[in-house]
Amino acid sequence: MRVGLHGRLFFSHVVVMLVGLISFIVISRAASLHLFSRHLNKMASLGHTVHEIREELLFGFESAWSGSTAWALMIGGLTAAALSYWVARRITLPLTKMERIAQQFAAGNWSEQVPRSDIPELARLSRSFNRLALSLQDVEERRREMMSDLTHELRTPLTIVRGYLEQSTVAGTSLSPDIAQLLVRETKRLERLVNSLQELSRAEAGQLPLHLQAIALPPLFDKLLLRFDSQIAEDGPQLGWQCDDDIAPVLADGDRLEQILVNLLGNAIKHTRQGKITLIAWEASTQVWIAVQDTGIGIAPNDLPHVFERFWRSSQGQPSSQGGSGIGLAITKRLVELQGGCIEVESEIGRGSTFRFSLPKA
Repeated sequence: MRVGLHGRLFFSHVVVMLVGLISFIVISRAASLHLFSRHLNKMASLGHTVHEIREELLFGFESAWSGSTAWALMIGGLTAAALSYWVARRITLPLTKMERIAQQFAAGNWSEQVPRSDIPELARLSRSFNRLALSLQDVEERRREMMSDLTHELRTPLTIVRGYLEQSTVAGTSLSPDIAQLLVRETKRLERLVNSLQELSRAEAGQLPLHLQAIALPPLFDKLLLRFDSQIAEDGPQLGWQCDDDIAPVLADGDRLEQILVNLLGNAIKHTRQGKITLIAWEASTQVWIAVQDTGIGIAPNDLPHVFERFWRSSQGQPSSQGGSGIGLAITKRLVELQGGCIEVESEIGRGSTFRFSLPKA
């Protein structure tokens, strides 16, 4: 049979009490008779006649001491046992409540919190437990939201593909080139979504291999702008970059850094019909900051805290059918953090957005 914490505390208090009482009895019994005998000898040396009744006095003292000790042991023991039980219950009561609330958390009920204890150690434990509960609640809510968003993202292309295939089957006709091209686009969209989810999962688990090396930024900027220049219409935004030619190289994974900039530039192009999109880099202490600045539609202030969340899309953006997977910025943020940097965003409706991130100098 396993003894709980309450029983262990109570038993430990009783054991400590008994050890103290037994030590007191043994020592005081041996010492008190010796001291009382010395006192009688001293009285006899002063001329008092105590020799005839010496043995009777010693016996009477021992009987009186034994009786009083028995009463003291019984009353003290009961008092100490009651006090030990009260102390043990007072200590374990918050833990019992914590266990009950943890069981409610396991059942999906997040409404209760552990009350604060008067005992400092248990008060700190209660605060930590409540913070953990809030964190778990937030994780659970995000998980449900992600599953809902993921279901929506998968259902849309699947519905399109199934609808055209069923229509073709019922009519007994082959698919037109336009419809076939549409189905190819939708299947590619599904493939991008699955690949992005897999990459985000690996990034958040820290399982993406990184090959850090010194990377010069001006050649990389030239390469990226040349790549995106063909994707912009003649009346679209102008692409450019600004930084010193001798700016310090960054310590980063070349492929992942390019992926970060491709994500940010792609979003900027998607939301900037006219104006400018500029790549900017500058040094700050041991870091190099890189920014993608556009003059696009901007992001609403209430949307800014959510831009790096999974499946987030700007309420001013394009329809989801024309957009990406909705997790590109989440991947971007994690890739920056894995390489020792951080990422920030500033935006104003109608004036554009600036995404900037830092990387360590090589």
